[in-house]
Amino acid sequence: MAISDINEYAHLSEADVETLGAELGALRRRIESDLGERDVRYLRRTIFAQRALEVAGRLALFGSNKKSLWLAGTASLAAAKIIENMELGHNVMHGQWDWMNDPEVHSTSWEWDMVCASPHWKHSHNYIHHKYTNVVGMDHDVGYKLLRVTRDEPWQAKFLYQPISNLLLAAGFEWGIGLHDLNLTGVLKGEQTWEEAKPGAKLFAQKIVKQVGKDYLLFPALTGPNFKHTLTANLTANLARNLWAYVVIFCGHFPDGAEKFTIESIENETRGQWYLRQMLGTANFEAGPAMAFMSGNLCYQIEHHLYPDLPSNRMAEISVPVRELCEKYDLPYNTESLTVQYLRTLRTINKLALPDRFLKATSDDAPETASERRFDGQVPRAKGLKTALGRLRESRKAAKRARR
Repeated sequence: MAISDINEYAHLSEADVETLGAELGALRRRIESDLGERDVRYLRRTIFAQRALEVAGRLALFGSNKKSLWLAGTASLAAAKIIENMELGHNVMHGQWDWMNDPEVHSTSWEWDMVCASPHWKHSHNYIHHKYTNVVGMDHDVGYKLLRVTRDEPWQAKFLYQPISNLLLAAGFEWGIGLHDLNLTGVLKGEQTWEEAKPGAKLFAQKIVKQVGKDYLLFPALTGPNFKHTLTANLTANLARNLWAYVVIFCGHFPDGAEKFTIESIENETRGQWYLRQMLGTANFEAGPAMAFMSGNLCYQIEHHLYPDLPSNRMAEISVPVRELCEKYDLPYNTESLTVQYLRTLRTINKLALPDRFLKATSDDAPETASERRFDGQVPRAKGLKTALGRLRESRKAAKRARR
């Protein structure tokens, strides 16, 4: 099932892992010492561009009865919402810009343009997800309490519907994220009282009123007779933002090779082992500068998980030495095109909707679920994980050729 011995799975000794951790720590300190004016300029320009796109979109929608202005306004507003969500909100609330000591762009004061209240997201994401990345039973982002993405979660009849649940989650991703930290089902199950859940539910309700009022009442009303056209434009822009955020996040966490871990695997976890778990549990997708920007630089999900509080504009730079370290320690660097990573993710979601008896690969050696036992049959033992995985692929190809 999930990996219980991370060092063994990675084919690294304790000394190797701690040396890897020391090198990654040194890389962090080098980037931190180099932060300065060019990073501030990048952030200021991003904020200006995002606000300019939003203003342009809102102004265009005053003429939204004309198809050309509706399209232009919707596209501009969608781009503004994506940038605010991915490159600004997500990254600012990670504390990536706290070193500037500017209250406007500080993790404690930023509130983003989506229904999820920032304190809820910071708890479920910054604390739970990044601390317990892909630890089954600890990291609630493993399937978002809705989807089965690893065989470590026992199959239930409700998972038969997860191809549809997945589509609904994608379309309403901001709502899924908003509900993620509330655990309202815990109230129904008696795990907590309504009085305990009430403050969080109240904050969420307040954020819903603010967002729904702004996008679906205030701004459409301001355009007078074009209320309906502006309303549909805002709905479309939010849908585009939700779908894009969903694709980016899922491609960084659920494609083949994004490993899962047992709770036992993190007992007495060292800093080096934490770094290694982030490298094994996440995935990148290939992107040029424009796509990287629009993804909040989360095309570099591996680097982001290694350094979640370092500025996003440095992730491309950081990726170079990280790839070199993967080569040095014979570790895989999980990256493919966005299309490939998403199709692999979609395959996992649709496949695991079925009971295990319909699945072919073993629970220790499947694309979406693996353990250190997947290498039991390898003799002699491979020098490193990347080499070991290469041998597995070659043995599978040989077995297929033999069956023909």
